Amino acid sequence: MPSPYNFKIQSSLPVSSYFLGINKESFLEAAEYIKLLPYGRNADKSNLLSLFTDNRGTCGTKHALLKTLATENNYDELKLIVGLYKMNSLNTPEVSETLALYKLDYIPEAHCYLKYNDTILDFTKEYPLDFVKDLLEEIKITPLQITDFKVNYHKNYLTTWLNSPNKTNLSLNDIWQIREQCIQDIASKQRLK
Repeated sequence: MPSPYNFKIQSSLPVSSYFLGINKESFLEAAEYIKLLPYGRNADKSNLLSLFTDNRGTCGTKHALLKTLATENNYDELKLIVGLYKMNSLNTPEVSETLALYKLDYIPEAHCYLKYNDTILDFTKEYPLDFVKDLLEEIKITPLQITDFKVNYHKNYLTTWLNSPNKTNLSLNDIWQIREQCIQDIASKQRLK
């Protein structure tokens, strides 16, 4: 049965042209290609084509690129979402040691993905995160918002979270550094697979 969120790539715009140039003729072929790229930060995440030169991407760059592909092909049913979820040792095992070191059960983490109606589509890595049950909130964004907007949205949430009762006495800078270590843990353990 065909997927309701698949479409044929027909645009001659940059992202579409790249995928067609590597013989990816449909959205699902492109998404599978992106999903299998290693997880890792891009040199210039404002240039989505850097995924191809860097041969890697994050949840933000991978999904912003796929949303751009959909937009180039006039397929607006796919929405780019940033959701905040409780990143913990169950849904993100790669961060277990770092969270344990700082005696944290979880850290609110911003994760980008696509949505088709109410269906979450996560093409970050080969085996998607199991974050849905730990989702705190989500908002629709544009591909241009994966940089400063996403970071500010995440930091604002963390500030509120840190100031709520019974939370750790860590500062925003402390929790951001711990989060950065968690991101490095994910990337390095992904490379070992």
